[in-house]
Amino acid sequence: MDVALHDVSVVRGGREVLVVPALAFAAGRATAILGPNGAGKSTLLRTVAGLERPRSGSVSIGGQPARSGPRPAGAVAYAFQQPVFLRGTVRSNFHLALRLRGVHGGSSRRRIDEVAAACGIEHLLDRDAHDLSGGEGQRANLARALSLRAPVTLLDEPLSGIDGPVRRQLLLDLPWLLRDFAATTLLVTHELEEALRLAEDLVVVLDGKVHAAGPKAEVVRRPADQETAAFLGFTILPRGRGAVAVPPGMLRAPAGESGLTWEMSVTGLVDLGTHREVAGMVAGMRVSARWDGASVTPGERVTAGANPDDVVRFGA
Repeated sequence: MDVALHDVSVVRGGREVLVVPALAFAAGRATAILGPNGAGKSTLLRTVAGLERPRSGSVSIGGQPARSGPRPAGAVAYAFQQPVFLRGTVRSNFHLALRLRGVHGGSSRRRIDEVAAACGIEHLLDRDAHDLSGGEGQRANLARALSLRAPVTLLDEPLSGIDGPVRRQLLLDLPWLLRDFAATTLLVTHELEEALRLAEDLVVVLDGKVHAAGPKAEVVRRPADQETAAFLGFTILPRGRGAVAVPPGMLRAPAGESGLTWEMSVTGLVDLGTHREVAGMVAGMRVSARWDGASVTPGERVTAGANPDDVVRFGA
């Protein structure tokens, strides 16, 4: 099912925390809602779920207007950022969630076994849900949402609390899990790598406003504005009466044959193992560039540059 918001405004404590004039999530695709902490990402997710009541505007799911309050049974599955389990085993919590969706008996058992195997949590099913570690709870939380096979699946920071090899494996597995167990997926994250690995589309939310939305390649390669570019890791540098945004890793020093150059006052050199970066000041701003020279010392002036075809230009 597709999801659409129109003229949505959410106010909390007398302050407008989310403003969405128009936004659509395509049916059958995974969309990452990306932004820094406190930007309004979870508020957007909760509004779609009907857990947050907007002051104005509307949400539609599958072309049908969704009234204020929780969505119709079965339409939405939601995995909260902090897992919530009732007393009993992980398995009993799964059975309860499925029973509330009208799935009973053998069908419920088959769904649980299938999703547990896919998510690698078979060994957790008969554990007390309140005894799970943070990472275990998050994986079980994710699997429970996927077991519902809802038309719309909402995941709030699905990899929160999971680190190390398990997180790396889930980054590889989750796109396939979403394809097998979910239809339309909206997931919240503050990490660009996570968004790019897990989703087909991106929505960038900054300060309660949607700054960019669309296929991830378009959003990342051609940021809509300077704020989006800066959040995505671009280096913003002055150029004439405007500015250019240099993609991560594309600013180099010495400039060599680069068509765009800036004078840089060096503050330090950092060895990152595979390459070195020089840090310094350009037009009063702190920047870093990949260093391809032999040596450099603090206080020295060098020229940093970028290929004109790589940058994004913004007007005054």
